[in-house]
Amino acid sequence: MTESETHRHESGERLVAMANDIGNYFKTQSPEQAIVGIANHIQRFWTPRMRKKLKAYIAEGNSGLDKLPLAALARLNEQSASSPEQPSQGTAP
Repeated sequence: MTESETHRHESGERLVAMANDIGNYFKTQSPEQAIVGIANHIQRFWTPRMRKKLKAYIAEGNSGLDKLPLAALARLNEQSASSPEQPSQGTAP
């Protein structure tokens, strides 16, 4: 594994840990509420680059995501595929 690949892998592991931490926060809610809460948190507070890196890390066959964060990411991927990206709040169209 090259140094660049090692960094990408470690970065992906860190994003997985962060997503699982968010999932742990929401796990006391019903599964649907937790999935919505996790997806909203990631959409609002993670940069597009972070979301893209995590998606690529998972697509490469890496895992480690708990069930709820995985479902939340699937929901975000469905939403982004079905609608164009919306501008951030507070920015002019």
